[in-house]
Amino acid sequence: MLLLNPLLKTSADLVAKQIEYEKRQSLTAEAERAFELIGRAIRMAGYRNIDSQQRYKQAEQWILVQKKSGFRGSDSVTVHHEISSAIDFDCIGNALTKERTKYGLARQGFLVDRQAGIAKGAKVNGGSLICQSLDRQGRLQNTTLMNGVNYLAIEEMNTSEKSPTQKLYQVSLQMTDGALLNLDLMRTFSTRNLP
Repeated sequence: MLLLNPLLKTSADLVAKQIEYEKRQSLTAEAERAFELIGRAIRMAGYRNIDSQQRYKQAEQWILVQKKSGFRGSDSVTVHHEISSAIDFDCIGNALTKERTKYGLARQGFLVDRQAGIAKGAKVNGGSLICQSLDRQGRLQNTTLMNGVNYLAIEEMNTSEKSPTQKLYQVSLQMTDGALLNLDLMRTFSTRNLP
């Protein structure tokens, strides 16, 4: 027994470390997927099709960040853009067509909300990252992209005076397994199409 106890403890520690590593890798992969979708939307903000005849007011909000509007004070972002002549996709993989626009503009939004189907007072594993887009009738639809998101923050960063139309946004995500892990990840994205 004296010989087996240290071996069993070491084996148990290794298994626990392996489980933690796999959870960390899974949360990081989910966050990277979220960053890819949010970054693509930010880059598309304000895109105008060269063949478009639409006129927009100068005050049109191509990208709108709402502070502390979601789960646990998370921020949300809404992006508008026209669709190109090629095939574009929204944040859930639907091909963007004229039916999926409102006033000629496609919409993509990201926010964190309470997990659906969880009873009030029940312990939750973070919130759900929600993608907002337009359905074929031009109505707003919310789709859950992933769970385990504790917090989403979006900050507009100062840009140089040389490119006043280009904006930088720092996106921060806190991913959680609901128990031990809370991973803070951050990426910076730049708009490309603002007028």
